[in-house]
Amino acid sequence: MTEIVIDSWAWIEYLDGSELGSRVRDMVLDQRNKLYTHVVSIVEIVSKEKRRKKDPETAWKAVTNLSSILRINELDSKEVGLLHAEMKTTYKNFGLADSFVLHAARKIHGRVLTGDPDFRGITEAILLH
Repeated sequence: MTEIVIDSWAWIEYLDGSELGSRVRDMVLDQRNKLYTHVVSIVEIVSKEKRRKKDPETAWKAVTNLSSILRINELDSKEVGLLHAEMKTTYKNFGLADSFVLHAARKIHGRVLTGDPDFRGITEAILLH
């Protein structure tokens, strides 16, 4: 079984039904995958859907029904902060939310499904392109 943390970039493609979104759908439908979404990614997804005048409730329901939700605790918050600082030394545009997702993937010994170019060169990333 492959543990996969789906980031907000990939979920937005999925929700849009785009060509790249169909690749996300294939991963979602593959029973060999155990899917996760970080709670911080849900914040990004709901915000983006609202700003695009789409239905954030539909997006929230899809994500929470199709994946297990990863949450953060106090120790995680320190580790994510340290990871973010480390990543910024090499990847100047690596965002804080990206750090939550990468930390979560590493914690569960999984991969990150994304199309975000900020993940280029990161071992745990499965880049959609």
